Amino acid sequence: MLSRIQSLYLFIAALLAFGSMAFPFWTFTTNHIILFGDFMDVQGAGMIVTAGSIGGGLLSPLTGIVALATIFLYKNRKLQQTLITLCLVLFAADLLAGLAGGHFLKQYLETQSPSVSFAPGSGLFMLLPEPVLFWLASLGVKKDEKIATAYKRL
Repeated sequence: MLSRIQSLYLFIAALLAFGSMAFPFWTFTTNHIILFGDFMDVQGAGMIVTAGSIGGGLLSPLTGIVALATIFLYKNRKLQQTLITLCLVLFAADLLAGLAGGHFLKQYLETQSPSVSFAPGSGLFMLLPEPVLFWLASLGVKKDEKIATAYKRL
């Protein structure tokens, strides 16, 4: 279980998913600094911004939980592959929620102030390695399946 390389990839991806919740997804600068991230509400910004913040706050830990659960399902490689695919879908939804929320927050702030500058936060950069780690974990599961089927033939 823990000696397989895909366990390491899934564990690191889970750590990144949980860690991304602690850092802002976007940083906006108008007259003052506004941080946008998981469960960070900006008053008056609108429903889509709030939905993006809450969506990211729910999808990030869900991705981490599914990745951790996948580590312990090493005996059922087909289910493990399905859960890795689910992790990729959850990652994409988390990224989309953060990008949509950041986009609509930028539009809202531009109506409030003429000069708005923004930059991606470290929460976004913590999410970006996840699909590569899930892909590598998937390759490890496929390699295990190949070894297991070759062993069954003997």
